[in-house]
Amino acid sequence: MVISEESSLLITGGTGSFGKQFVATVLERFPKIKRLVIYSRDELKQFEMSQLFSAQDYPGLRYFIGDVRDSDRLRRACERVDIVVHAAALKQVPTAEYNPMECIRTNVLGAENVIQAALDMQVKRVVALSTDKAAAPVNLYGATKLCSDKLFIAANNIRGGRDIQFSVVRYGNVMGSRGSVIPFFLKKREEGILPITDPRMTRFNITLEEGVQLVLWALNHAWGGEIFVPRIPSYRITDVAEAIAPHCEHRLVGIRPGEKIHEEMITSSDSFTTVDCGDYYAILPASSQYCLEEYCEARGASPVKPGMSYNSGDNDRFLTVEELRQLIRDHVDATFSL
Repeated sequence: MVISEESSLLITGGTGSFGKQFVATVLERFPKIKRLVIYSRDELKQFEMSQLFSAQDYPGLRYFIGDVRDSDRLRRACERVDIVVHAAALKQVPTAEYNPMECIRTNVLGAENVIQAALDMQVKRVVALSTDKAAAPVNLYGATKLCSDKLFIAANNIRGGRDIQFSVVRYGNVMGSRGSVIPFFLKKREEGILPITDPRMTRFNITLEEGVQLVLWALNHAWGGEIFVPRIPSYRITDVAEAIAPHCEHRLVGIRPGEKIHEEMITSSDSFTTVDCGDYYAILPASSQYCLEEYCEARGASPVKPGMSYNSGDNDRFLTVEELRQLIRDHVDATFSL
């Protein structure tokens, strides 16, 4: 296993929804981990998180104030670090549309800073978090994350003789994360009206715990260069509304700038280098250095059909209203009731 008590690990965006769950999981398994650096720019969030996970209880824990835009600070944070998980991003679609260069500076230039710091400081493994919006993007956030994905995959081409691997995990909406639809609907149901963008809208769904497990799996099994995509269920926005507030009025407000009706994680163009590994897909680099047949043999995988795409509207598994209610109780709000 890549992560152990002897590991030195850094997570960017460490005080976000994913970061907190990832830190909790790592500390639960390895409370005496050698070094775990939580790297983020918000001092208040770091202070609040330190009340849950203190350096007194976990001697290897470190809180670093820093921005992924700051290459010098990143290099300092990566000193004596073996593993980097890159979760920092500006991810609100409307915010990115209104402030495009700020999104580019964090999501694209910040990604390149992480790559260069990892190469310079002898990091061994890097896994970057992506999003379904990076596949055939129609908004700036998705476009920046697609650029980020390309940078991390291409970083394997310039590692030279270094013992380092870069890979990416791409998944859909995280249930209960900040700014997502479920906490929004839970708040809005008190008003008796739920704003529905489009009744046809669907989204992929993954829990924070499942996202963390995918990243841990990638750290342990990636060859370097893959984009890992989990097989996860979809939901209909109208079913989420029914699960949370069946008696509320639905008010159609139209889709926001840069939104899709259905989200996609693997495009038909990706299909020619994508393999089915059972619980997940792996999009391999379109490079002569990567042998599809060799990867399939080693993984027990098989190539997907040419032209195949993986999107939330055509998914073979949709969550039912009752399944959504139970997931909300388990992962978002334990006191949730109708």
